Amino acid sequence: MEYPGTVGELTGILRQGGYLADRGLATALFVGLSLHRPVLLEGEVGVGKTEVAKVLADVFGRRLIRLQCYEGIDTSQALYEWDYARQMLYIRALSERHLAEDEAVDKVFGPRFLLERPLLDAVRAGDQAVLLIDEVDRADDEFEAFLLEVLSDFQITIPEIGTIKAERPPLVLLTSNRTRELHDALKRRCLYHWIGYPPPEREVEIVLVRAPGVSEALAGKVVAAVNRLREMELAKPPGVAETIDWVRTLDFLGETGLGTEVAADTLGAVVKERDDLELVRDNLEEITSGG
Repeated sequence: MEYPGTVGELTGILRQGGYLADRGLATALFVGLSLHRPVLLEGEVGVGKTEVAKVLADVFGRRLIRLQCYEGIDTSQALYEWDYARQMLYIRALSERHLAEDEAVDKVFGPRFLLERPLLDAVRAGDQAVLLIDEVDRADDEFEAFLLEVLSDFQITIPEIGTIKAERPPLVLLTSNRTRELHDALKRRCLYHWIGYPPPEREVEIVLVRAPGVSEALAGKVVAAVNRLREMELAKPPGVAETIDWVRTLDFLGETGLGTEVAADTLGAVVKERDDLELVRDNLEEITSGG
């Protein structure tokens, strides 16, 4: 698919892929696509930050390359590694053939023994990929600084092979749930957009797009109940993903409403913490009022 010429066109393309983006998000993505700028998406858990990368890759026919960040991740897990097991086997075979040491080293540290990790994979793929750097806030400061350097030039130097540079960089999306504050240097490198909970009428529309065939009445009742849950002091308020799960669960069970009893039976689709479950069960009548 060709790149969109306007923000409105991109909004329509995303909608065809099952993602409803508001004007601000569509604008950030449009500029990121057009100017080859990384886009940093922050927001609550379950509001569609990761999903937008999947949809972009799908609608534009690109590969989705995902780097899942976590505490302790290092450059070898994000960039590249050498296949040491195969290298040792190869060295053993070479020694039997009595090759010169320098020739052996040249052969061992070559492309055939290089294990690509997401960042190197994305550099080589260039604009044929969408690179998703997911939950970057879980990585430590040192990794964030390394990431900034890679995103600035989109080139990687491998001492044994040389420098690999993307002719046209991939679209890069970074997501953060704000478990820690990201450094200003990384934020300055990116376009920024905050994805919050959508208004109820918008959330109903999202549910109907993501769960086709579900009745609008049921979607409205569930969205209303989820919004009441978000007003409570829950450890993990439900996101849009949980709203969709709850609607799909009720629809699968053949329910057309959201009474207290059926809500109690299906809470596992929307509430994922034990303490939250206790609090919600104590207030189910209020939560499902009008359901």
